[in-house]
Amino acid sequence: MKSSDSSNPEHKEGPVAKAIEKQTAKLPSDLFLWAALASMGVSAYLQATSDRKTSLFVGQWAAPFLLLGLYNKLVKVEGSD
Repeated sequence: MKSSDSSNPEHKEGPVAKAIEKQTAKLPSDLFLWAALASMGVSAYLQATSDRKTSLFVGQWAAPFLLLGLYNKLVKVEGSD
């Protein structure tokens, strides 16, 4: 059962959101998980090589990658409208 009500015009997606969702649904969901793990690995490497500022910067990429993966999964499961 979809959570969005297509009969209610106040809850419809705009054309830009529909286009973005159509494109992001083509990406495999595990791509974002691997990107998050890679950013953590690169961050750990940079931490070990004493590049602390860059390490912290790259390490903060993991959460946005995981959020994008969650968005991607929701678009695939729930659809657009």
